[in-house]
Amino acid sequence: MIILVIMMKVKCFDEGHEHDLEEKINGFLSSVNADIIDIRYAVSTSVCGEEQIYCFSAMVVYCEKE
Repeated sequence: MIILVIMMKVKCFDEGHEHDLEEKINGFLSSVNADIIDIRYAVSTSVCGEEQIYCFSAMVVYCEKE
């Protein structure tokens, strides 16, 4: 009998600009030997006085290859 154990992991990213988020995620994806299961992306905004603040975030769900 063969028992296969799959260990899923997550990596979260949070940046103030979407290009910074892309750079961080692409750097992570090129550095890890893994099967990517899913990438969840979200944008939130808030207002502080006259300024609008953006938050770009993503969660990468993956399984490392042996």
